[in-house]
Amino acid sequence: MATSLEHRSAFTAPADAVYPTLVDEAFLTERLRSIGGKGAALLAYDRVGESVEFTLRQGVEASRLPGAVKAVLGGDLVVEREERWRSDGPRYAAVTRVSIAGTPAEIQGQARLGDHGEGSLLVVRAQVRVGVPLVGGRLEKVVVEQVGKLLAAEAEFAESWLAERA
Repeated sequence: MATSLEHRSAFTAPADAVYPTLVDEAFLTERLRSIGGKGAALLAYDRVGESVEFTLRQGVEASRLPGAVKAVLGGDLVVEREERWRSDGPRYAAVTRVSIAGTPAEIQGQARLGDHGEGSLLVVRAQVRVGVPLVGGRLEKVVVEQVGKLLAAEAEFAESWLAERA
């Protein structure tokens, strides 16, 4: 069984201004440096026209993890996140896959960025699966909560980045 995640991030800038930022190599590198956690790095980056693919590594020290997660991991949390973005008419879309090192956990999702009112809206929908008998469902809920916090922090960072460069 999987747990669903939906996260919405509103931006004051239109999608045509937000998209280039979200997939910019310098932005991604600085975002990772600022909020990516232990061992954060941009592992791969490839741009072809308006399509961009990248892989990020993010980390959380074991001391900052909830007890149930610590018990399963036995150490730091290391996450690898792949995103494949493309232009989809007046909107932008991504397919995302996240794996958590040393666990049978995976997140698969989609993101859509489009104009909304005077600004834009990024909607992320994903399925979180943790294949650990008996505690998998509880761990999925913890992962959903933590991913929601991360997405909110990333959106806040992007909004500040855009405002500084407006």
